[in-house]
Amino acid sequence: MKTLRILTAVLMTVISLSAFAEDETNSEKLKMDYTVKTYIDAVTQGRVKELAAVLESDAKFTLTQGERIIKFSRYETLNWLKTSEGIRQNCSTDYKIIEMDASQAVVKISMKYDTFSKVNLLSLANTKKGWKITNVSTSFINE
Repeated sequence: MKTLRILTAVLMTVISLSAFAEDETNSEKLKMDYTVKTYIDAVTQGRVKELAAVLESDAKFTLTQGERIIKFSRYETLNWLKTSEGIRQNCSTDYKIIEMDASQAVVKISMKYDTFSKVNLLSLANTKKGWKITNVSTSFINE
């Protein structure tokens, strides 16, 4: 009987520790930093697996080329990024929070290549499911 109690106590401890670890992982995914880094990993490292989870269902993407503005849906963007899965961009990347409050944020991501830079402006919303990307505006700067 004593062995059964010990076994039950050990089992309950393992279950509670694994639940705590899962809660910690889930709470990390709710943070804005996680959302931004997930986007950066997708576009620079080809790690697209987690990207869909940080995009709002109606996220919009625009690409400015001179005077042309090209629009993409969430679906189109995810499909395009899946074609570059595993491909690492040859650039240095950094980001800066332009503006942030409790419910929304604007983040600037700069990707520097040898002869040009790609700038992504992300609009994010703090939802019940964590920070989600609602809009991405991309432009290129020749250097």
